[in-house]
Amino acid sequence: MKKRIAIVYGGYSSEYQISEKSARMIYEHVNRKMYEPLLVEISKKSWHVNLKGGGVAPIDKNTFSYIVDDQILGFDIAFITIHGTPGEDGKLQSYFDMIGLKYINSDSFGSALTFNKWACNSFLRAFGIATAKAILIREGNNPNTIEIADEIGFPCFVKPNGAGSSFGISKVNTLMEMPAAIAKAFEEDKEVVIESFVKGREITCGIYKNKAEIIPLPPTEIISNNEYFDFGAKYNGESQEITPANIDAALMTEVQNTTKAIFRRLGLKGIARIDFIVSEDNIPFLIEVNTTPGMSEQSIVPQQVRAMGKTLEQVFDEVIEAAISESN
Repeated sequence: MKKRIAIVYGGYSSEYQISEKSARMIYEHVNRKMYEPLLVEISKKSWHVNLKGGGVAPIDKNTFSYIVDDQILGFDIAFITIHGTPGEDGKLQSYFDMIGLKYINSDSFGSALTFNKWACNSFLRAFGIATAKAILIREGNNPNTIEIADEIGFPCFVKPNGAGSSFGISKVNTLMEMPAAIAKAFEEDKEVVIESFVKGREITCGIYKNKAEIIPLPPTEIISNNEYFDFGAKYNGESQEITPANIDAALMTEVQNTTKAIFRRLGLKGIARIDFIVSEDNIPFLIEVNTTPGMSEQSIVPQQVRAMGKTLEQVFDEVIEAAISESN
């Protein structure tokens, strides 16, 4: 029998619609000869599976199962494509571990660590990964913007510590802009990171793990039409995305090797994407690690898969098989 795969999307954050687009892209490219994919929506209002014949069936949270024609049906494996909580921050992974459901993604520790940008970058810095200078402030603190400016300098970036898709991020050029940028970031999260500006080129590299090895994809250079790679640049076509990046072979190897080292150091699985600013002296400075990268038509990882000469179906086959074999 075909293995039943739950493509889990939605979530509780501002990234709900991006997650839905990713889920539909994954659904379209799962190998129907081997697997039976179903879209499972998780929101604060409802957990349910979208049935093939139309309609929905509620998910029993005790077993992550559902009922059709008086028959209880479950899943063999889950493919989490929630950008934000509770899928990208490790909460669903912990739940699946508790009920014994296999999943394709990185485990709860790797997901939780990478979702916390401050903690992840601080952890990796100890292993020689270059990162921008940064300060963390928490909700309820009374940040001294003058001291922050002296420490970080201008321009700088103010971003939520645990959000994605560029929600709540601001590029700050003057002291006067700082309070509003901090308030905007706090709308998305209870912790805010203020990070120094690194002048250079934005390069991002997808990566995945199959049964035999960890495979970095061809990197992409992002040239935003805006001040930085904001939401409009990511999803509204307000950027150029050059895949493979127009960089020399030595830098290509450096980016891919750094991506692989980070993936291995964090013990990640499935598919990830790691973002860098490559400084003027060709040092990749880590921006962030994405353990559930976007998979919509506009997303970068599908571009990189095609540039490598593979199809999404082939890569999904590989990560599904790896997850099944590791879990047995």
